[in-house]
Amino acid sequence: MRRTIAIAAALASLGLAGLPTAADARETWNTHEKCVQTDWDGRRIPTRTGNSELGWNHFSRPHNITSCKLIKAALNGKPDKKSDQQRNLEYWGSAIHNGRQVDFVVKVRYAKETDDGRYTAPGTKGKIGVITAYCRGVQKCPSWVNN
Repeated sequence: MRRTIAIAAALASLGLAGLPTAADARETWNTHEKCVQTDWDGRRIPTRTGNSELGWNHFSRPHNITSCKLIKAALNGKPDKKSDQQRNLEYWGSAIHNGRQVDFVVKVRYAKETDDGRYTAPGTKGKIGVITAYCRGVQKCPSWVNN
């Protein structure tokens, strides 16, 4: 509280009152959970509706992922790649249909906030969740991965 008052007073003394603060700079996004999966290490990972930069709205149309099945299949295991602090995780999977195989990646931010601080998950224990998902080696996943 004191820090907020001191910052506000400092901004006012510089003639900068009313300018956006760091908290105001946080991006808006739809935090509704479209699907949720718990991985084998007990991490509860939401796929949020998101926006054009992260979550379902970011990857579904551009990468032709229109079902939670693919996301849940990848998250039903252990991470295949972890950052040093284990906040950025990758889960890999493969889908096979009529002898055709496609490999896919699901990238997860398992932290309260994105690396750049622009997005924050709701709730005291909320996690950002799935950032993006895509099929390797193709612009769009084949439609059969959604069945």
